[in-house]
Amino acid sequence: MGTTRPRTIAEIMSTDLITLNEEDNLRDLVDGMGRLQLRHLPVVDDDRLVGLITHRDVLRLTASALDPQGLTSDARILEETFVHSVMRRDVQTVGPEARVIDAARTMTRLKLGCLPVVDEAGRLVGIVTEHDLLRFLVEELSIQDGGDS
Repeated sequence: MGTTRPRTIAEIMSTDLITLNEEDNLRDLVDGMGRLQLRHLPVVDDDRLVGLITHRDVLRLTASALDPQGLTSDARILEETFVHSVMRRDVQTVGPEARVIDAARTMTRLKLGCLPVVDEAGRLVGIVTEHDLLRFLVEELSIQDGGDS
């Protein structure tokens, strides 16, 4: 078997992205994640990545955490709490030219479910998820096995 060139993130990343703005409320977030079955939503400002909200973050956001006195209804909390107040701002990213193996190692080491892909100017150009890496692995193993799926 011959050697192949290293594969880059640009070759496997998802580019059909759904994003949030900092001014979106949690109702938009919860509705979007549920309806679209997404687990990672980048937060952008003029196409520049400014944060990330994951499904895990949403699970941690209980009504008791947002309203310790329990005086407000869940629906009202979702309407009155905005993405900017709960998003992660210090987001690990990767460039499109990064090698797949390096991104996979980063995700494994830091226990991340995704890496937003940004260009040199910080503009969001894609996202690589655990699912993207698993699909890549299946394709590579299929090639090694002679094309069996």
